[in-house]
Amino acid sequence: MPTVLFQLLRRLANLHTWSAPALVITVVFLTSWPLMALFEPPDSALVHPANYWWWFLVTASTVGYGDFYPVTTGGHVVGVYVIVGGIATLTTLFTHLATTLEEAKGRRMSGAATLNLSGHIVVLGYHPDRSERIVDELLADGRYPVALCARAEVERHPMPDREVEFVRGDTSSADVLRRAGLHRARSVLVDAHDDNEALTITVAVNHLNPELAPVVALRDMSRAEHLRYVNSDIRCVQWHTPHMSTEELLDPGITQVYAELVTHGGGNTYSCQLPEAVDQASYGACQTALGRRHSATLLAVRTRRELLISPDWETRIPAGSTLYYVCGRRVTPEQLVRAVREVQDH
Repeated sequence: MPTVLFQLLRRLANLHTWSAPALVITVVFLTSWPLMALFEPPDSALVHPANYWWWFLVTASTVGYGDFYPVTTGGHVVGVYVIVGGIATLTTLFTHLATTLEEAKGRRMSGAATLNLSGHIVVLGYHPDRSERIVDELLADGRYPVALCARAEVERHPMPDREVEFVRGDTSSADVLRRAGLHRARSVLVDAHDDNEALTITVAVNHLNPELAPVVALRDMSRAEHLRYVNSDIRCVQWHTPHMSTEELLDPGITQVYAELVTHGGGNTYSCQLPEAVDQASYGACQTALGRRHSATLLAVRTRRELLISPDWETRIPAGSTLYYVCGRRVTPEQLVRAVREVQDH
């Protein structure tokens, strides 16, 4: 009988399911109680229903408070059986837990898992170094989770040291896009290997989540017209400037602002040197002067030592520094002096 019980116990312990520990401890409990009642004296408090479950629990967990204990040799053998069963149960439980965690990590590393994310940014496509730069900038912003969805040939998570989820497969497949949580995503970057693939992926993205306005990185910006047949809200950026991709993801519409700044007509960018007549004028005075008199916006100042991007308004600017501003026309040094003095006089 003991041999049969231990063989059954061993087989149950080898089951790789969450039910195995429950089966092991149940079998041990149901078999040990009648055996203990058989060996112990009839008046033993140990085998009383109100006490046995407690003794079984503390003995199986190897705690052993000693408030109840067997007094016969047979009872001692049953106690050993309970201890072995408890150890087998705990071993089975922790082994299965470790296996489950390892399998989950393996699925994450291999990109086979389904992501439980929402309000996140999905990057569709992987390019060594380039994708790391894009992901690092998105993570540095810190507002949204990031998921990377790569082609099937990317066999393992390419950025395991970063807080980015990974999905692997056909990036134009609805199943793969769903595993990446695209239907719950905040925004998506289509960073394909060529413009034809970008068009294919964009069609799939629009079909799965038409509410998204994808950011699409293109080698040939003339293809943007074709992409907008799919969705008029699609935002296209030059593939060779990955920084623009991240800025457009985080601050939609900013690439249009940049494009307008470098396009002739409308608001152009200009520069001029601060004349000696207004040496040490504050940045705020220059900003106010250009804005009030010429409807211009001061962007930055380059002194002899450094470039200042939107510095504090009290920053003093030495003569000879270069002012960079946006305006409909160029402002002459004389016009700048008059405008700054008007501000200083008031």
